[in-house]
Amino acid sequence: MSAARLSGWRHSPAVWPLAGLVLLALLNVAHDGSLAFFRITVENGHFYGFLIDILNHGAITMLLALGMTLVIATGGIDLSVGSVMAIAGAVAAMLIQDGSGWAAAAAALAAGLGCGVANGVMVAWARVQPIVATLVLMVAGRGIAQLVTGDNVVLIQSKDFDFLGNGFVLMLPFSIVLVAGFYLATWAGLRKTAAGLFVEAAGDNETASRFAGLATARVKGCAYAFCGLCAAVAGLVVVSNVSSADPFKTGEYKELDAIFAVVVGGTALTGGRFSLLGSIIGALLLQTLQTTMYNLGVPPDIAPVPKALLILTVCLLQSDKTRRWAAGRWRRKAAA
Repeated sequence: MSAARLSGWRHSPAVWPLAGLVLLALLNVAHDGSLAFFRITVENGHFYGFLIDILNHGAITMLLALGMTLVIATGGIDLSVGSVMAIAGAVAAMLIQDGSGWAAAAAALAAGLGCGVANGVMVAWARVQPIVATLVLMVAGRGIAQLVTGDNVVLIQSKDFDFLGNGFVLMLPFSIVLVAGFYLATWAGLRKTAAGLFVEAAGDNETASRFAGLATARVKGCAYAFCGLCAAVAGLVVVSNVSSADPFKTGEYKELDAIFAVVVGGTALTGGRFSLLGSIIGALLLQTLQTTMYNLGVPPDIAPVPKALLILTVCLLQSDKTRRWAAGRWRRKAAA
């Protein structure tokens, strides 16, 4: 590997969350006293193991993180993704009960996309602060989901729809393949076209970008619309996995996991440059930490503390100021 490429990897925002993943994996190995954490078995033609479980259960956060990355890169934030998941799941469940089949999934995706467009209109054209605009839908969205389901948990019985959350493709859970497809499509759309530069420009300096001829409002609107679509897909996967739509619990606190994954992955909350790969690794880091705590027997009421400490540690390690301070201390100590 060339020195320039090695230097680029060293300064990549994905390095520190990736290092966190390695440390958590080593912690699991040390606790088990074996390599069971890395062991993957084949049963009934499907892959199983800790790593497969992490990818499978982390798929929801990864989907949300893809959409949240674009929103944060434009200088915004979306607190409504958990409620959008509940709305999409409620719409799909009610239509499946009416015998609509896969049309229910299309309607749920349209509902999520509509929620994203509504957020985009509020933020980009009405000029409402992103945290306020999306907080409105975060609160109202739960009410909408409850209204759709009549305040009930709706049970689903559909073999075709069950495949979305429990099916297998190429011996892997379908959710993993779905995330991989979304990631590749998003990466290609942003990095193989000018769309990625538009997003970064709108988030870095909206005024200058607008004077340069960039339709910043349209760029922001598209980012929020895509985030709503990702949330709808995540909601469908969750509802399919548990065969029920719970308007109260579906997507609860998932907006926080998505934001954490994006920030840990190296995308600044101030907007500008972003890292899709970093967001995916950040989501995997959170899921690996959760799996590790289960493996170590950490009580659920204590679990949020290590999660917060991990996020704080990775963010500090990503800070140039922190690294310069640590390097200066090390040099002074070595000189002494």
